[in-house]
Order: sequence, then structure tokens, then C-alpha cells
Amino acid sequence: MNRTEILYGIHPVSEAIKAGRRKVYEVYIAKGKNTKRLADITLLSESMKIPVKTVERNYLEEISGSAFNQGIGAKVSNYPLFPFDDILNKTKPENKDFFLLLDNIVDPQNLGSLVRAALCAGVAGIVITKDRSAFPTPSVSKASAGALEHAFLSVVTNMVYAIKEIKKNGIWVVGMDATADMPVYSCDLSCPIALVIGSEGKGIRPLVKENCDFLVSIPQKSCVSSLNASAAGAVAMYEAFRQRNFPARMSDNEK
Repeated sequence: MNRTEILYGIHPVSEAIKAGRRKVYEVYIAKGKNTKRLADITLLSESMKIPVKTVERNYLEEISGSAFNQGIGAKVSNYPLFPFDDILNKTKPENKDFFLLLDNIVDPQNLGSLVRAALCAGVAGIVITKDRSAFPTPSVSKASAGALEHAFLSVVTNMVYAIKEIKKNGIWVVGMDATADMPVYSCDLSCPIALVIGSEGKGIRPLVKENCDFLVSIPQKSCVSSLNASAAGAVAMYEAFRQRNFPARMSDNEK
């Protein structure tokens, strides 16, 4: 396994430098690219003693594997995964911990979008499965607009085991299921929860679903197929964010 990889894109490179969790060996800027954002990253890199090299555009495309690199790349150490126990042992129910469990999300774009929404919504930790899942690659960092560089992400072999361990810590497990009778807006998400999002095609696996405390759905008017994983996850995470940070006030008639 390679110990380095090439991040690409303005946000992934700049956020990796700012996060300070990866070793950044070199930053590459494509010739002819002279934007302010690239200049800002160059200054940031130089201030941190990170070498900055000007390279041909086709070379940058070759090493990054993407034509959508925005004229910048960086040679960095592999993404720093966090052991599941390390994330779990930091949880305290009184802090209203909030986790995201991704059951076989295989699309890197969806994983990146979910990570970005999770970070914005205040998710403390993200858990993915070892098999049949997208991994935190440079393309995922790009899809997350660099949010991946700040996220606490763990890989587990057995999601059911992870759910059981989470429950032992006093955290409720809420699964997203398009066929569930309970709307997500009717479920109390202000307590310590772990939100489970299933795969893009089949949703949460049956055994994982059986181990959830609640199953919730997102109401919709149209008869078209339900929201995809990243959109549904964002809706649910922000409903939890709303309940935790902007609880509804009782009207005068309810007091």
C-alpha cells in the first residue's frame, strides 16, 4: 500500500494544510494558473515550509488522475483514519453526541457529500464499513470540498457490532428507511444519536435495520423514487441540527 497520495483541488489541498493531520510533502501549481486562491495557498505553504513547485498542466493531470484539479495538487500522507474505539470512548451522553453510520455507501461523490454535510451539521464521528464501501480517497476529499480533512472517520468490519457498542454508550440508533412510517421530523433527534444511512440502491441491510432503535423516513409529495443517499442524509442531519440548536418554541396556546 502506498504511503502517499495526490490530493487535488483548491479546497482539499488548502484544508489538508490547515487541518495539519497529514504530512504535506509538496504542493504543485500548474503553469499559467495565477488566481488569488492559488496564490493564497502558495503563501500558506511557504509559511509552513512546504515546498511549492510549478509543473506542466498535463503532469498535474497525470499524477492526480483528474482533469478537474483546478490547477493544484499536493503529495500527502494517506488519510488518517481513527480507530472506532477511540471515537467511541470520547462519547459522553450529556454532550449530546451525534454520529453518522454509513452502511455500504459505494459512490465516492455520495460519501464526499455526506462527509461535508456531517461536518456542517456537527457530527462528532463517521463510521463506514470495510467492505463494499467507498474509502476516503482524494476524489472523496474533492467531493467534500475539503471537509474530509477535518472529519473524524473510522472503518469497521462489522456495522452491527459497531451499533451494539454505540448502544452500550447510551446512544440511540436511528435508521433512514424510505418505507418507515415515522417521519424524520417526528423523531426526537436532540438526544445522543447515531444516524444510519444505507446504500444508494438497497438502503440499510436487513440485519443492520433490525438493530436500529427507530426507523424514519423523509416525507415527499412526488411519486418519483426517493432521495439519494447523500440528499436524504443531509436532510436528516440538518433536522437533527435544527432540533439541537433551534428547538421550536411553544405557542401561547400550548403553554
